[in-house]
Amino acid sequence: MPTDQLPRQCLGFFPTPLMPLRRLTERFGGPQVYIKRDDQTGLALGGNKTRKLEFILGDALAAGADTIVTAGAAQSNHCRQTAAAAAMLGLECHLVLGGQEPETAGGNLLLDQLFGCHIHWTGEHRKGEDIPQIVDYLKSAGKKPYVVPYGGSSELGALSFVAALKELDSQCREYDLAFSHIVFASSSGGTHAGLMLGRKLLELDCEIVGINIDKDESGGTPFDQHILDLANRSATLIGGEFQFDNSDLQLNGDYVGGGYGVVGDAERRAIEFMARSEGILLDPVYTGRAMAGLIDLLRQKKFGSEDRILFWHTGGAPALFAYADTLNISDPPPI
Repeated sequence: MPTDQLPRQCLGFFPTPLMPLRRLTERFGGPQVYIKRDDQTGLALGGNKTRKLEFILGDALAAGADTIVTAGAAQSNHCRQTAAAAAMLGLECHLVLGGQEPETAGGNLLLDQLFGCHIHWTGEHRKGEDIPQIVDYLKSAGKKPYVVPYGGSSELGALSFVAALKELDSQCREYDLAFSHIVFASSSGGTHAGLMLGRKLLELDCEIVGINIDKDESGGTPFDQHILDLANRSATLIGGEFQFDNSDLQLNGDYVGGGYGVVGDAERRAIEFMARSEGILLDPVYTGRAMAGLIDLLRQKKFGSEDRILFWHTGGAPALFAYADTLNISDPPPI
């Protein structure tokens, strides 16, 4: 089944901008670097999860759901966009968030509250471990709940990034561009699996390079295997007659630092550099870490001078406000 035959609910503004990062390119004097601005998808201040939710919530509406349930960390970008999409579609929304309720809500959590969702705090469980009990309760109350998987990383979520790569391919044809590498934050696996599948289907000659931002495994499965499994299931769903293996996967684990949500010097420097040199905001957890990885790879000259690199900005800037103390932004340089 082609992706354009799947149920889809319009939620965002597409195509998202594709633009050069001139100052970053000049800084390293070698490969040209571009950015795909999925922070500009529009829904709830943007982010790549809008793409996944168009397919997933399209399926939820087709199934007759009236309530959406999903999970994440307290500053989850996925949860923020899910809450907004549910409000937009008139669906009840329940967020299952790890941690404890703070005295004051900030960043994504403030937006979650503004969108009117129900929040369930679950301590150390931030990946949906407590969802089954909540779903049982909702069913007993007469609701028709639909579970959106962690990070929106299901087969449908992955297939949204097949469509995203088609969008990019159209832009490249329009601008007469070709990328040798696509670099992005790899966390719950759906974006990574979808880009791998899209490259295969479109027969693109580029490397898909995920920067791993989380030390945790996915439900006891090593993260690299999780991505491969998801890519294979997604291929099967649309009738693909091929299988992915380790030779298809590029997952760079050199930049996980202190783990999920722990902001280090590399992330701070990347966030500051992009803000001050390109006027672009990165987030502390995902794109800040992925850009820190890309900058380090550029510094080490891991790319050829003729390479053309795309950084896929997956969004998340609202979390900056919740990390103000941790970011410890330095004074601007003297004029």
